[in-house]
Amino acid sequence: MLVERGIQAMNVELVSEAYAIAANYLRRSGAIPDTLVTNERLLEAIIKLIQRGEFNKIRLANKAISWFETQPEARAVA
Repeated sequence: MLVERGIQAMNVELVSEAYAIAANYLRRSGAIPDTLVTNERLLEAIIKLIQRGEFNKIRLANKAISWFETQPEARAVA
């Protein structure tokens, strides 16, 4: 399913699958709390990566995890 976000259409399944992979890893590592609340910073990272042309869900998740773990705010939350 495609959803328009601004001018660009996004594949919701791709975003949700990449987010699920990244969030699961980050929850298990203790970087984000184990809740049902969406981590907006992680979601925005995935969306930005898609906007830059990345469409492989595993690479999206891995790049988002790397980005998230290097951000000072991410360490302060855990």
